[in-house]
Amino acid sequence: MQNDIPGRLSALRAAMKRLGLHAYMAPSSDPHQSEYMADYWLARAWLSGFTGSAGILVVTADHAGLWTDSRYFLQAEQELANTGVELHKQVVAHAPEHLEWFCANLPAGSMVGFDGALFTANQVRQMAKTFYESQLEINHQHDLVSEIWKNRPALPADEAYEFDETYAGKSRREKLDLITDQLALKGVDYLLVPTLDDIAWTLNLRGSDVAFNPVCISYLVVGREASHLFIQKEKVSDLLRTRLGVDGVLLKPYESIESFLQQLPEGKKIGIDPSVTSIRLFNAVPESALVMMDMPPRRFKAIKNEVEINHLHEAMRKDGVALLRLFRWLEAQLKAEAEVTEAGLAQQLIVFRSEQSDYVGESFPAIVGYNANGAIVHYHPDPDHSAVIYPEGILLLDSGGQYLQGTTDITRTIALSDPTPQQQLDFTLVLKGHINLAMAQFPEGANGIQIDTYARQPLWRYGLNYGHGTGHGVGFFLNVHEPPQGFAPSVGRGSTVIEPGMLTSNEPGLYRTGQYGIRTENLVVCERAATTEFGAFLRFRTISLFPIDRRLIAENILAKEEMIWLNEYHAEVWKALSPLLTAEEQHWLAEQTQPL
Repeated sequence: MQNDIPGRLSALRAAMKRLGLHAYMAPSSDPHQSEYMADYWLARAWLSGFTGSAGILVVTADHAGLWTDSRYFLQAEQELANTGVELHKQVVAHAPEHLEWFCANLPAGSMVGFDGALFTANQVRQMAKTFYESQLEINHQHDLVSEIWKNRPALPADEAYEFDETYAGKSRREKLDLITDQLALKGVDYLLVPTLDDIAWTLNLRGSDVAFNPVCISYLVVGREASHLFIQKEKVSDLLRTRLGVDGVLLKPYESIESFLQQLPEGKKIGIDPSVTSIRLFNAVPESALVMMDMPPRRFKAIKNEVEINHLHEAMRKDGVALLRLFRWLEAQLKAEAEVTEAGLAQQLIVFRSEQSDYVGESFPAIVGYNANGAIVHYHPDPDHSAVIYPEGILLLDSGGQYLQGTTDITRTIALSDPTPQQQLDFTLVLKGHINLAMAQFPEGANGIQIDTYARQPLWRYGLNYGHGTGHGVGFFLNVHEPPQGFAPSVGRGSTVIEPGMLTSNEPGLYRTGQYGIRTENLVVCERAATTEFGAFLRFRTISLFPIDRRLIAENILAKEEMIWLNEYHAEVWKALSPLLTAEEQHWLAEQTQPL
């Protein structure tokens, strides 16, 4: 693919010149702001040769630059070699540092172009503010990639399927009514839903259009009288079309969403969330019809119902069994001196998960970091450049599965040989933070910023910290990274109030560059704890099920209540998993869950 890059850039520059564009941007996004995208939207990779999941390509008449973060520096250097694309190393991950480059390198009056379907209204507003003093102009009317990408992959045509109410806990009609009740309160007639997971949740639909997230490519406009699903015709069976129609959901062609918005009936109002809606669709709505608002399905989706929570326990049991078989397999391979690579271990985990009933696929690419690679947050092993695992040091495994009974995400750090005192101290401080959060009781109304500190305090006492958030929301057989809530030290997901029913990860860590990484992650469900004269209080219930490596624990720095929590957790793991295991597996689990 790399040999074609100069020609593709040349074709792009010719199109830019014809339209009077002085620069063009190709981002890592699709019109739905998805984390994982269909091949059709991998334009940045096609233009540059860089296949990492994060980054943006900037092309001018005499420069092509790829901005990405430290996770991808080595990969980008290799993939961009001899392409004519220069790597720009981001100082802060996800920061729009390329915009400052425009201001510093383009003369006043220059026109910066991009496809308006791939940038949100909020992103473009911020871009305009950044460009104002430098007098740079914006043109988001042109999809130049479609002009020059002659053999572009087609949009996925796999059928959408109905997600049974026995798993979802609420019917499609009930969910639509929840949303339309909110619209009525705000005096709004319609709601535009551009995000694929929110559409999937609202309509109890699932699909296989992108990797890892069981969603189907579509738009949804929820109306107080009727709703419209914009989707390719071949993706909906006659039976599903009929069932959707019974619930007042009418089908329209996927590509007709823009004209639909342009032709809203006179006097009607539509709710739009500019943080997830493309500038192209935002501008298609008549100004008199536009009402900016958060999307109600996002909050409803975040709060899992009783049926979903009950199913999640089953998903966690299945996942625990798969992990147990993986770690036993790893032990046997290392004992036999067989070669196991990071990527090979990730593939073997897929094998063990796929043996579980109702398994659909991974919820994200497994992070398998052996020794120093574990210190690279969000490291993913490349099958062609993957470390060999030996029976020495530390291994970090962060992975998840998609089951009909729910989505999992769990991290365990294990010792492959006798750990050093420093490794035990580091591991135990992370564990103390994990347990602190797991045991937290807090007043109703607390947000993720406040709760994040529970996990960091043990590390802070030693002058230690970690650079990522402590937790993210998790979907139910949907996206493993699900807004709006999370435990984080800054605004954004951290500013969301934590409510009963929210499913969130609890994953503090510690990373020593060039040595090892440590992270312990379980999923927790928020639930009511007590009501006193001082108000209502909430707590968490840990639902992930797998032992925590006792060899890495420095028992002398665990508080008594922390040790009690760990012993009770291990007793719960034993009780939940042991009936599903063979006698040999039970023996292994019994050793791993012995009380301290």
